[in-house]
Amino acid sequence: MQKIRKGDEVLVIAGKDKGRRGAVLEVLNDGMKLVVDGINVVKKHVKANPNAGEQGGIKTKPKAIDRSNVKIYNETTQKGDRVGIRVLEDGRKVRYYKSTNEEIEI
Repeated sequence: MQKIRKGDEVLVIAGKDKGRRGAVLEVLNDGMKLVVDGINVVKKHVKANPNAGEQGGIKTKPKAIDRSNVKIYNETTQKGDRVGIRVLEDGRKVRYYKSTNEEIEI
């Protein structure tokens, strides 16, 4: 089970976008890298490809960020938080915030 999943809101704690929040768009490399909406945006020079109908120019796109540079955002405390995994009595695994000990809804 991964601690950070697609759709989670995360807070960047290191790098050029430190302090900004965004939703996870994609999880890469078994959870080691994350693509976050609006974070680590780069400009890419793209050559035109008339066969595919693509127009050339400068395009912006979000690049991957390492998972060690983000924390999951906790709405109740309005801060970034660490995540733990616990097994319930019925055998299900759930994620929970370490500071408040409450479960993260899916």
